[in-house]
Amino acid sequence: MQKQVHAPENSAAFSAVQIPKKILRIENLTKTYGKGGSCTEAVKGISFDVLEGEFLGIMGASGSGKTTLLNCIATMLRPTSGRIVLKEQDISGFGGAKLADYRGRRIGYLFQEFELLDNLTARENIQLPLALHGIAAQKAEGKIRALAETLDIVEVLNKFPAQMSGGQKQRTAAARALISDPDILLCDEPTGALDSRNSKILMDQLTEINRRQKKTILMVTHDANAASCCSRILFIQDGCIFHELRRNMETEGTAAFYERIVTVMAQLGGGSANVLQTGMA
Repeated sequence: MQKQVHAPENSAAFSAVQIPKKILRIENLTKTYGKGGSCTEAVKGISFDVLEGEFLGIMGASGSGKTTLLNCIATMLRPTSGRIVLKEQDISGFGGAKLADYRGRRIGYLFQEFELLDNLTARENIQLPLALHGIAAQKAEGKIRALAETLDIVEVLNKFPAQMSGGQKQRTAAARALISDPDILLCDEPTGALDSRNSKILMDQLTEINRRQKKTILMVTHDANAASCCSRILFIQDGCIFHELRRNMETEGTAAFYERIVTVMAQLGGGSANVLQTGMA
């Protein structure tokens, strides 16, 4: 039976005085590909909540359903059944103008392979989501500059992607995903195309954005180093949530959380029964 996982409202990671709101609810979500005998169930009735300001990681082996889940939340895929509720609005049935507004303003999406337009400068790539909604470049300049400073890409604002390093491209893509001040930032393997140095730079900056701006982040990753920056990890196996790790943000550093993540990943090969013996930390 699929176990529903809720964000830890009484966790030490959050203030007991002011409990964060549930910004995102995933309710019994399924996604099936194909028909009849060739039917494949990629996501099997997954349910969980995300709190406002949380940094949630989703991990699992290739084919586990984690990217399918993320793409359903991003509306790149339509779920077969279930509900996706962002700030009390069921987005599962959005279409037309509502869907465009959701994609353009309410979520930011950071791709693994940057997905920058080669014929636009970094500044133009970052500004593009605003331009699509009729916001003039002059009005966007202040926000672009602030994000460029936060992500350390001021020096490449007038450069084209071919003139940037991989790390600069991904930080430019992060600025583009954040320029509309979305309710939630969705990240699909954001360090997958980066070396270890640039991966650390990006994750340090995303962590600072999460902490300082209280930006809610949901990240799919296979990288335990990247995942150790999160406040909570959901592990997915065969389209179901089978384990959860919570980090005590007051007492547990990234190194200690990394070790717990690696332990779960190592046991994953032995099946979910072995993993669950570690307990819900």
